[in-house]
Amino acid sequence: MASMRDIKRRKGSIQSTQQITKAMKLVSTVKLQRARAGAERSKSYFNCMFETVNSILSRVGYLDHKYLKPGKSSKKAVIVITSNRGLAGGYNTNVTKLLTQNEAMAKEDVVVYAIGNKGREVLQRKGYEMKEVLPEIVESPTYADAMLLTERLLKSFEEEEIGEIYIAYTAFKNTVSHIPTLLKLLPVEYAQKEGEDNAALMNFEPADEEALDLIIPKYLSSIVYGALVEAVASENAARMQAMDSATSNADEMIGKLSLLYNRARQSSITQELTEIIAGAEAIG
Repeated sequence: MASMRDIKRRKGSIQSTQQITKAMKLVSTVKLQRARAGAERSKSYFNCMFETVNSILSRVGYLDHKYLKPGKSSKKAVIVITSNRGLAGGYNTNVTKLLTQNEAMAKEDVVVYAIGNKGREVLQRKGYEMKEVLPEIVESPTYADAMLLTERLLKSFEEEEIGEIYIAYTAFKNTVSHIPTLLKLLPVEYAQKEGEDNAALMNFEPADEEALDLIIPKYLSSIVYGALVEAVASENAARMQAMDSATSNADEMIGKLSLLYNRARQSSITQELTEIIAGAEAIG
């Protein structure tokens, strides 16, 4: 059995750690409230944007447009949204697994736009090519950040440096449910609607190519921004849950150590009494 001094030292260490986990849980709870409000405000807009563009494209028939067909390059650009800090359970690992465990994402064909240092560290260690590292965006995402990133990606696509664009992030469903998601952004995929009158094709004014040149970049910027705000909400929810579990585990460990300490103390007292009695009998 460990000595009382060792048990007391370990108990004090766990209590200090528990204070940190409690503080981190409170901070994450406050941040989650703001991030969740932002995600919920934007979700309806971005869902509507996605459905509208999909509806338009499902009625255009065949269009030979650069954003609707794969580029000539075999390279795939992947925007990977993780956090800059750990202690969030499996939040960061689940996102990186979307690449590392995806057979369709061969390492040599992937270039990574890392938003968040944790994803960058894992993927860089595994040998993925880092095209850009943007840890500051995930701290306070704005639509302007999403728009600038989209512009750079579209430029690379048009210059045939990349042939496809994806985004890997964690979709926020609710406080306890977060879904790692790999979404293809370009070429834009859409479903032809069945059971509807597709004879009434969509007409564009101005010309279809000019209209899609305006619509699709805004559509992509909206999807990227929506992913950013949902990822931030998911990160804080995951960290809040992880810190709550850590605090509960610390309580359990402190309880066990208190029991061990009391047993060790009782054993020490019993031993001292035994020695006193034995000494008294020997004298007598």
